[in-house]
Amino acid sequence: MKLPYEEGSVFAMPLPNGGFARGVVARMPRNGKVLLGYFFGPHLEARGEATLDDLHPDLAVARIRFGDLGLIEGRWLILGNIPSWNRADWPFPDFVRRDPISRKAWLVRYVNDDPLRSVSELLSNYEDLQLLDSDGLFGAGAAEARISKLLLAQLH
Repeated sequence: MKLPYEEGSVFAMPLPNGGFARGVVARMPRNGKVLLGYFFGPHLEARGEATLDDLHPDLAVARIRFGDLGLIEGRWLILGNIPSWNRADWPFPDFVRRDPISRKAWLVRYVNDDPLRSVSELLSNYEDLQLLDSDGLFGAGAAEARISKLLLAQLH
């Protein structure tokens, strides 16, 4: 089955309280399923407001690993591709896994080509990793809720 997306695809993700956010598929294994995406504000009222030429990895509100069901079902609409897509410009970030009870944190790194395969988990100082995105795997609905929350926080 041909997937409806590829690396560099830009999509409009519906948000739980209305409107849309943009996402970019930055990594995907050959058969899809679990992807690495960069997600962007601002909150858009309509898909037609989405542009492709102002997306830069440093401006992402989040980088997350997520399931592709929203894209497969067509709820997340493919808008096009990043002009002059260059995978090296969209690196696979480090993530952090935190245990707030023990106040321990692990720096988690993944194989550059596979968002499912971690290559290392290093115990680190809990406070040192505050700026990293949390390690986790989001389903479509959880990703929508997470990005919506982050975009609302930007407004305040």
